This record gives sequence, C-alpha cells and structure tokens, in this order.
Amino acid sequence: MNNHNVEVNTINRPLSTRERNQKLKILVVDDEQDNLDLLYRTFRRDFNVLKADSGLNALQLLETEGEVAVIISDQRMPEMKGTEFLSRTVPQFPDTVRIILTGFTDIEDLVEAINAGQVFKYITKPWDSGELKEVVQRAAATYDLLKQRTEELRRANSQMHLLTVLVEVTQVASKLEATLIPIAKAFSETFTADCCIVQLIEGNALTETQGAYSDKGVVDNWLSQDPLARNAITTGQIQSSLNIPKDPNLNSLTHYQAAGVEAHVIIPIIYRQQMLGVLSLQWQKPCYLRADELKLIHLSVELIAIALSSSYRGVEV
Repeated sequence: MNNHNVEVNTINRPLSTRERNQKLKILVVDDEQDNLDLLYRTFRRDFNVLKADSGLNALQLLETEGEVAVIISDQRMPEMKGTEFLSRTVPQFPDTVRIILTGFTDIEDLVEAINAGQVFKYITKPWDSGELKEVVQRAAATYDLLKQRTEELRRANSQMHLLTVLVEVTQVASKLEATLIPIAKAFSETFTADCCIVQLIEGNALTETQGAYSDKGVVDNWLSQDPLARNAITTGQIQSSLNIPKDPNLNSLTHYQAAGVEAHVIIPIIYRQQMLGVLSLQWQKPCYLRADELKLIHLSVELIAIALSSSYRGVEV
C-alpha cells in the first residue's frame, strides 16, 4: 500500500470484526460412537466439528476450545442428560445455539429446557440428515445474527462513551493536558486499538505534551520517527497502513517490529487550518475500518480540535 492517504468512504469493512476465514465451530455430543461419527461426517464440510462422547467431556472440551456456534447433543446419555449438559453451557456461552436429539418421549425435560431458552430446537431420532442440516444452518445463522447485534450494541455503547468524554473535554479545556490520557483511553476502547496516542504540535513539530493509553500499560512513543506521522503533519491528511507486514514501505521499520504494530492510522487534529496535534491508533493485528467508524473518527477529532484550540494563542473558539 504505497499511498497511505485515507478518504472516509474508501474502507467499509469492520474494524473489530475480523473476516471469517475459518468455518464456524460446532460441537456434537453423543455417547454412541457410531452416531458421533455420523454427525461428524454430516457437518464436516460446512463446519469445524468438535466431538465429545459425554456431557462431562463436552464441558471440558468447551473449557479448552471456547465458544462454539452450535451444540448438537443427544438427550439420553449416561451420567448427564443432554438437557442438563446444555443448561450448564448457558452461563458461559449465552450466544451458542443448542439443538437436542431425542429418541424417546421425555416431554417434561424438553419443555422445561425450551422454555428456559436453553434449547433452540429438538429433533427426534432417527433423524433425517436433510432436516438436521437445515436446522443447523438456521441455528448458525441465528448465532451470526446474535453476534452481529452484540457487536453493534458494544460499538454503539463505546461510541457514546467516546463522545461523552470528548464533550466533557470541550467543557474543561483549561485542564486539557490532564484529559489527554482519558481521550486516548476512550479512543482505544471505542476502536479496539491496542494503543492510542494524542500528541500536540507546535510549528509543525511534535511537542512533549501527549496522552497515551494501552491496555498493556506501557506505551513506547515513536511517532517522531514514523513516516506516517511525518506525512500526516506535512499533508494535513489522515495516513494509514492497515496491514503493515504486507506494506513494503513500512514492514522493515524497527519501531513497528519492536512494538508488534501491524496496523496504524494517524489523524491530524486541525482547527481553522491550524494543526494542533495528531491522534495515533495502533493495532497488533491487521484490521479494517468501517465507513461509519471513519466518520466517527472525523467527528471526534473535530471535537478534540475545538478543545485544543483554546490552548493556542491566536486561535479563536
């Protein structure tokens, strides 16, 4: 990526949602090995299938593997019935969609599990592979929708927090230097960045005044030697490289390698054509920015500029 200038609408993919390169994970649980193997063969083309031969083993597997999209469990198993196993997965994995296979009439358990929201669907045995595939595809789509809505809610809450912090900053501009770290923290959390730096500029040169935040606690500020920062200050335009390992202009630079930074966006903070500072967002994995996220960055940086402007002589608010 030789041209690092960024326009608001040029990137329209989510920052915090990685592309799904891998199949969704599902877990099949049955104490009969033949059934377990059949379930595995039925879904292995479309999903990454995990297997367990008991509820207890399935719980241990989930502790190791983490969340799965769908669980398909037999009801009649020794030691732990399917409904009991599924109910124990709800607190830790509320978004997982659960399907139960039953070969006998156990209405009370099933009704209770369904009413409690622990079971998405039950299928009677012997099950039809076409029907089961259709149910599992619907379950996977439901899981995707749940994750999407959860992410949208998280993003909305983060954006509201960011705007709240920035509005507060504009109201206490006389104490601006003390608020640079909260600004950096709010930006980092909103855009799931591993590090954020807000650094002031005088005479087109970076000053010592800055606020930095990283969830790791330690921030190494190398903006003074960074070509993206220099270009942002020179051009007054956003500069970015969202996949530094594949960027021939940046991938050999020691400060990126030492910090483990693989994506960087740096935004000039400008008020009435005067550059007041820069805001640097850094990630340790390649990422993508949605158009709405870029617009939020622009809006938020404008609010920072208004607050910063009162600290500079000759700039009227």
